[in-house]
Amino acid sequence: MTYKNTFLITLAIGIVSLGCGQKSGNTNGKKSENALTTASDSTSAKEEEESKPVDTAAYNQKLKEIANGDTTGRWPVIKQPYPLAGAILPFKRIVAYYGNLYSKRMGALGEYPPKEMLSRLNAEVKRWEKADPKTPVQPALHYIAVVAQGDGGKDGKYRTRMPHKQIDSVLKIAEKGKAIVFLDIQVALSNIKAELPLLEEYLKMPHVHLGIDPEFSMKTGAKPGTRIGTFDAADINYCSEYLAKLVRDNNLPPKVFTVHRFTKKMVTNSQNIKLRPEVQIVMHMDGWGEPELKKGTYRHWIFPEPVQFTGFKLFYKNDIKKAPHRMMTPEELLKLKPQPIYIQYQ
Repeated sequence: MTYKNTFLITLAIGIVSLGCGQKSGNTNGKKSENALTTASDSTSAKEEEESKPVDTAAYNQKLKEIANGDTTGRWPVIKQPYPLAGAILPFKRIVAYYGNLYSKRMGALGEYPPKEMLSRLNAEVKRWEKADPKTPVQPALHYIAVVAQGDGGKDGKYRTRMPHKQIDSVLKIAEKGKAIVFLDIQVALSNIKAELPLLEEYLKMPHVHLGIDPEFSMKTGAKPGTRIGTFDAADINYCSEYLAKLVRDNNLPPKVFTVHRFTKKMVTNSQNIKLRPEVQIVMHMDGWGEPELKKGTYRHWIFPEPVQFTGFKLFYKNDIKKAPHRMMTPEELLKLKPQPIYIQYQ
């Protein structure tokens, strides 16, 4: 059974126009000064809040809540370190739009003009806030920064690294929507140790996080899209330690680190994945299809191998191809054990 559409996109040549013009200057000096003062006060309040140590009792209680009554002993994950100050999970649920600005076919992030895209994302945020009023929602843009492709390219690695000016554009769009950013890596015939360090300048930013996609990690040398790839716990631990060092060296809040998964072999030796106070790991159910198929994928490949947190992807187009021709709702996802704390729309 195919769980995910594995067609690859050949990136268009040229620059995508983002339509993000600069705002005109303010000619009222006093009004501008007041605005700056208000912004400064708001930033200071946010920094003060993020610097507070994690309330461990509240953390434990929230873990219990999202375990959603599981009685198997798997959830919540008890043997984990408490995160550093400023941790997003599990206090907030992240709701993200996924894609690439060069392609309308890779997800909602690139399908719509920025203003419309943010409006659509905000509508999903409101649906989640209504479905689970106890959990605040953090909007996010999940951008594919290294894209697997059907052409080998000059070095034969079958991946394209997005130009920094496009990443900068995503950061600007995210700022308008008060969203955090995930940079996603599809290594293809390259490897994570070669690709991750190239994004370090962005990952040093407090609001930029990481995603990796085992589907396109082709350790056998096969072309991406011809079979499903894999990452081992060793690859995940490399990324986690890399992020942890950035957090320590730059005094950052914890990084959220998502790992796509919809088969068993996509992630091997999951029991060896190390948890760290600086990093929050999300095993992200990335399969598409009708509701029962998606719930089965979550039950077979995410639930039995607990790591730390879980995520769930919803596809606007692929999920509705077969009867009952509809996407799962927030209310349905909140019935899962455990409840996903990261939601992604493609």
